[in-house]
Amino acid sequence: MDRRAGRSSTAASRPALREDIMSTLSVTAAGAARQAIDRHVPQLVADRFASRLFAKDHTLWGPEAEEEAAKRLGWVDAHDVSRPLVQEILDLRDSFAAEGVDRFVLAGMGGSSLAPEVITRTAGVELFVLDSTDPVMVRAALSDRIGRTAAIISSKSGSTVETDSARRAFEKAFTDAGIDPARRLVVVTDPGSPFDGAAREAGYRAVFNADATVGGRFSALTAFGLIPSGLAGADIVGLLDDAETASEMLREDADDNLALRLGAALGGTTPLRDKIVLQDRGSGIVGFADWAEQLIAESTGKLGTGLLPVVVGDDAPELSAPVASDVLPALLVSADDESLLSGDVDAVAVSGSLGAQMLLWETATAVAGALLRINPFDQPDVESAKVATRAVLADKPEPAPADLVDGSVEIRGDAALLSGARDLRGAVEALLRSLPADGYLAVQAYFDRLTWTELEDSRALLARITRRPTTFGWGPRFLHSTGQFHKGGTSVGAFLQIAAASDTDLEIPGGDFTFGELISAQADGDAQVLREHGRPVLQLRLTDRETGVSQVLDVLHAILGR
Repeated sequence: MDRRAGRSSTAASRPALREDIMSTLSVTAAGAARQAIDRHVPQLVADRFASRLFAKDHTLWGPEAEEEAAKRLGWVDAHDVSRPLVQEILDLRDSFAAEGVDRFVLAGMGGSSLAPEVITRTAGVELFVLDSTDPVMVRAALSDRIGRTAAIISSKSGSTVETDSARRAFEKAFTDAGIDPARRLVVVTDPGSPFDGAAREAGYRAVFNADATVGGRFSALTAFGLIPSGLAGADIVGLLDDAETASEMLREDADDNLALRLGAALGGTTPLRDKIVLQDRGSGIVGFADWAEQLIAESTGKLGTGLLPVVVGDDAPELSAPVASDVLPALLVSADDESLLSGDVDAVAVSGSLGAQMLLWETATAVAGALLRINPFDQPDVESAKVATRAVLADKPEPAPADLVDGSVEIRGDAALLSGARDLRGAVEALLRSLPADGYLAVQAYFDRLTWTELEDSRALLARITRRPTTFGWGPRFLHSTGQFHKGGTSVGAFLQIAAASDTDLEIPGGDFTFGELISAQADGDAQVLREHGRPVLQLRLTDRETGVSQVLDVLHAILGR
């Protein structure tokens, strides 16, 4: 078993600052993960990977990645560059409080939403994260305490359809409530973006510019992570302090550099354990796995390779013995728990404060990208789903007739996939038969994620049925996360899409389509792109949400009990 960082004579001989860092941040590895560390870390140290990374050397990922990497390394010192923002955020929070505004809604996607979500949930402060186009969820964001609400519109370009639609909806909601919308809208965007100029011209309450040299999924410690979190009341100073302290160790070319070790464990196993099963075992950080999921999947899932994060809860089938040979358990643990990696397990366990871990995992992901020989800073396949969505919205085709109808469920799929299926159970069983021996199943639920949490039960049910790693993603949220891996990663996935009609749709002010039409187009567009990539996709559209959800879960229970 790998030693816990900070307990060795090597660490003890270093300055006290390093001892403090390594006593609160830990990477423990065993089995295949430990072997990967032993195999790769000495070469990473010899290549001076860590010091070159923190010096923003854009050549670390090969010639094809140099152009993009040269523009995307601002995250390595974001904890320092972001310091001047802190007082501005606190002053704005006080200004809002003086006006009785104490509820904040964040409209953002992917990297613009996942970091603030984990920061505020861990801090125990309220932030409504609107990262959905489901009309029910949008209506909930608009209708609750609007008189005490400010909306943070967070987008690098401002052109993200989900974010722009939310901005329009909030402008109307504030106006209808007799509130000047400009006084309640805060914008976070890249300097010089179209949104930057438009927001300033509109006179919005505050316009913050983020560091344009940081990609969305690496932006946790930039304006995108700090502004929503700070306005909501999280301790962003402590977050930056912890990251800054960790950076002193992570930049060192040393065998006990925890980022080199974690990156080697994630991306350097032989053969590659490419399903990274993330399980929280008392880390004290709420929702960290969801943030890490986007970081890892979107950074590595391309060129037919990559790492698929699989976020699981307690008693996950994927972690029941024997663990599959392509699975690497990645356990998020508390700093004082040393008992998790006993015996002949293949796993890595990580502990530490939130700010320190954010920088640790960002750095480790950059290391894993180098070992996988890919560019960790682009996302070539995310745009394909956006293009398909825009095409569906522009053409507004009549819905294709269902291939099968069973109760409240309309069933659609390729003829080859559904061959012989006569009902919902048969269709699901047909999809499961398409799953390769080394494959994974992805459940994609285009629903209001705050109301229909029971749909998440489908993940563990299907993992038990298939005995294969199974992911669960809320649409369209996952399109900015695992959506990249689904198209660009290994072609061994099978996809179960669950969407539903809304009882009450919601107009997008000034738009050519409604929120209901948008989320439906996003589901259809993504399914189309997956099929174009040769992935098996089963689409279930529920004509009634309540009865349809129960019907789907009942069928899964029946298949499990066969």
